[in-house]
Amino acid sequence: QVQLVESGGGLVQAGGSLRLSCVASGRTFSSYAMGWFRQAPGKEREFVATISWSGQITDYADSVKGRFTISRDNAKNTVYLQMNALKPEDTAVYYCARAWGTVASKREAGFNSWGQGTQVTVSS
Repeated sequence: QVQLVESGGGLVQAGGSLRLSCVASGRTFSSYAMGWFRQAPGKEREFVATISWSGQITDYADSVKGRFTISRDNAKNTVYLQMNALKPEDTAVYYCARAWGTVASKREAGFNSWGQGTQVTVSS
């Protein structure tokens, strides 16, 4: 069972930036696509971004496109989410997830392992 540990969350003013990291245990990190999801208070968890096993294919939610960048370092078993131009509506708990295979979908069902989440709060 893989373990995913997120870090990098915090409080930031609108327009600021944060970089989230997610470190995965085990030796098979590079065999799987990875993703980021988020859940705001009172709302369902939603897709943010995905990246294929090689890092060559990425996909984003329309709400973050052009502001967020997902990347990975397979040598470090780590996936990142660079968040720029943050808005108050980006406030949420952000979750890292590992996909079932090498290319991920935007659906939660496409992922089988989840981290515990890291809080991101954007003040206006």
